[in-house]
Amino acid sequence: QTTGIFGLAVHPDPLPELRTTFNETLSLLSSIPKTSVYRQSIEASTQHKIKTIEAAKGDVSAVENQLGEGQIEEVLQSAKAELNLVGKMIEWKAWEPLQDKPPAGQWEYFKERE
Repeated sequence: QTTGIFGLAVHPDPLPELRTTFNETLSLLSSIPKTSVYRQSIEASTQHKIKTIEAAKGDVSAVENQLGEGQIEEVLQSAKAELNLVGKMIEWKAWEPLQDKPPAGQWEYFKERE
C-alpha cells in the first residue's frame, strides 16, 4: 500500500492519532488568550475536524471527502504541523502588541492606493 506521495507512508490507523493530535492542539490553545484571533480560528477549525471524525464513525474516506484536505495522511501531517505552530505561537506570544510600531501603511496591502 502507498499514498502515492514520496516520503509519506500509509498510516495503519490514522483516525485515532488524528483525533489525539487535534485534542492536543485544543489543549495547548488554552494557553493562548481567548481574545487571540489565531486561537479563535484554530479552535473553530479543529473542533469542526473533530466533529467530522466523530460523524464518519471510522470511515477514513468519509473524513477525507468531508475535510477536502487530501489524503488522511496529509491531514495528519498538517495537524501535527499546526500543533507545532501552536507551541511556537505561545513561545513568541504572538497575541501581544508589537515591540516596535510598524511603518505607516504596512498593514494596508489590499487598500486601493490613491
